[in-house]
Amino acid sequence: MISLIKFAVCGLSNSCRINGQLQGTMQSQFKVLFAGMKTYDVPPDFSGVLLPEKPKLKFMNKVPNFKKARKEAKKLRDIQGPAKAANTFTSGQYAIVAMGGGYIHWGHIEMMRLTINRKMDSRTTFARWRINAPYKPITRKGLGQRMGGGKGAIDHYVTPIRCGRFIVEVGGKVELAEVEPILREVAKKLPFPAKVMSRESLAAMQQEQAEMEENNENPWTFKQIARSNMLGIRKVLSPFDLHHHGRFTGKFHFPGRV
Repeated sequence: MISLIKFAVCGLSNSCRINGQLQGTMQSQFKVLFAGMKTYDVPPDFSGVLLPEKPKLKFMNKVPNFKKARKEAKKLRDIQGPAKAANTFTSGQYAIVAMGGGYIHWGHIEMMRLTINRKMDSRTTFARWRINAPYKPITRKGLGQRMGGGKGAIDHYVTPIRCGRFIVEVGGKVELAEVEPILREVAKKLPFPAKVMSRESLAAMQQEQAEMEENNENPWTFKQIARSNMLGIRKVLSPFDLHHHGRFTGKFHFPGRV
């Protein structure tokens, strides 16, 4: 009786070993599918988005339509400080925002127009300019001329840009991941630092700046030092620095300064 039980146990173990080897080989050769539950994000609702009749960027003139072109001084204040116009969203959801000051000439405008119009889908996306056509004259003298002789002739026209100015605004029935590569490609070719932003990211940046000012533990801020005239610093500060509290130096912007 004992021998029969041993034989049965040995036979069972051998069969289990053989079945295990067969199952292992089958699992290595075949892919086993399992059914399960997955959660996906709710797709955005674009029911209220209306596409305009002409969704693409318009062509801008290289030279303004002036009766008589007048030469101007440099006026570097055109690119200093924060933007007072075109610094909020209108109808789009995404935009290229300037993070510093600079000048845009007609070549940059054509680069943006051709890149965006060719790569975006006009059936679901539209783009709008938030800048003006070039209007500020830039003069230049010919090569090899001596000093003097008055101001040079007008060479080309540019558009001055300040920090926080919207360059191009994009919207439609699209998400940020669909248009971000196109806008980022355009932003890195501009002559000043620029960033691709959405309505949410712009609000988050403004809220972060407000929280930095509110929760600042250092009492000696630029504003306090300038107002108290510590070490006679008012002698070397300009009205521009006093007005913007040292957050802008020329065309550059310091986002971390409180």
